[in-house]
Amino acid sequence: MKTIDNELLELHNKQQLRHVRNDYEHLGEQLARRNIDIDVVRQQTATFGVAIPSWGVGTGGTRFARFPGPGEPRHVFDKLQDCGVIQQLTRCTPTVSLHIPWDRCSDWSELRGAASEQGLAFDAMNSNTFSDQPGQAHSYKYGSLSHTDAATRMQAVAHNLECIEIGQALGSKALTVWVGDGSNFPGQQHFRRAFDRYLDSARQIYAALPNDWRMFLEHKICEPAFYSTVIQDWGSSFVAASALGSKAQCLVDLGHHAPSVNIELIVARLIAAGKLAGFHFNDSKYGDDDLDAGSVSPYRLFLVFNELVAAAHEGVAFDPAYMLDQSHNVTDPIESLMTSAQQCQRSYAQALLVDRAALDAAQQANDALAATHLLKTAFQTDVTPLLQQVRLDAGAAIDPVAVYRASAYRARMASARPAVVGGGGGIV
Repeated sequence: MKTIDNELLELHNKQQLRHVRNDYEHLGEQLARRNIDIDVVRQQTATFGVAIPSWGVGTGGTRFARFPGPGEPRHVFDKLQDCGVIQQLTRCTPTVSLHIPWDRCSDWSELRGAASEQGLAFDAMNSNTFSDQPGQAHSYKYGSLSHTDAATRMQAVAHNLECIEIGQALGSKALTVWVGDGSNFPGQQHFRRAFDRYLDSARQIYAALPNDWRMFLEHKICEPAFYSTVIQDWGSSFVAASALGSKAQCLVDLGHHAPSVNIELIVARLIAAGKLAGFHFNDSKYGDDDLDAGSVSPYRLFLVFNELVAAAHEGVAFDPAYMLDQSHNVTDPIESLMTSAQQCQRSYAQALLVDRAALDAAQQANDALAATHLLKTAFQTDVTPLLQQVRLDAGAAIDPVAVYRASAYRARMASARPAVVGGGGGIV
């Protein structure tokens, strides 16, 4: 089922077709002078796909309030409809990452069928033990997998096991575990005991993983615990993943680091250790901002992809999962997710343009200026015509946001979906 009229999409593409072909040819000539075959890069770029977070199609919030937008999804089926629009217009978001219990439904086979109708499949499952749910026996106010109370830990483990069962019904192959466990005051928590309790709980979840599944451990420097977090950085995540086993790996969320952290170095270390699970792509100015990918630091995003492309070029065996994880407060979530997916695809294409042989030679010769110039040359190359051609080849929109706005999809959803009352506190 196509939610955007294909005739509208084709009309917009037809109006821009001549310019896209001319620009693509011109870019091809430029790249040829650098001994780069644009068609090869286009084919590689076309393989890129990033998962949409189901929660991302709704409006997020600040610590103090949430201001819902028009036509917000009311349930998981509405979310899939919105995700289908993103995939139809970009053709680089083929999967959806669900969050339980936010995305609970009564018939998982029906949900899987609805996703298939939208041309979508399911990526990693996400558990929620960082907020209490109605009817929950034990509160997570003071932690979940690392809580001092054994019954609370058992409850958190059971929830993750349920997520695995749901994921199996949907065709997922991974479970992402993030906990908000931590402390706000010095002395509030015994650091070593809290980590040991987390590991004990995580081992029970790990033991329930199907043979072909992976367990993604996500670290977060702060929020909601601002003094300490049980899994606060890649070091703690790596220690935990190593203790659990080969199916446990470290998920890197680009927004969950201090401003000065060298994220691409972390990526390189995890690749070398065989522990890179993948990414939650977003951006940040201060920390835990969950901004649109590449909206603040596009060069940093490019440098992350440079490490990934370099590892693939060198034959390193790894299989990173690509997912978006953003909070949209002042933009249309569908527009933000489309532009973020395109930005990730852009960074990947730019990283493919790096002259690997020349970079290796510059590094070997300790020629710092030549090495950084090679990266800058790739990053500063405008690959827009290449990305437009990739979308055109896939039957997507040359300009996804323009087609989306022309379709009046948001206005139609505002009429079809009852308005949500705003003013509630807390981030969603």
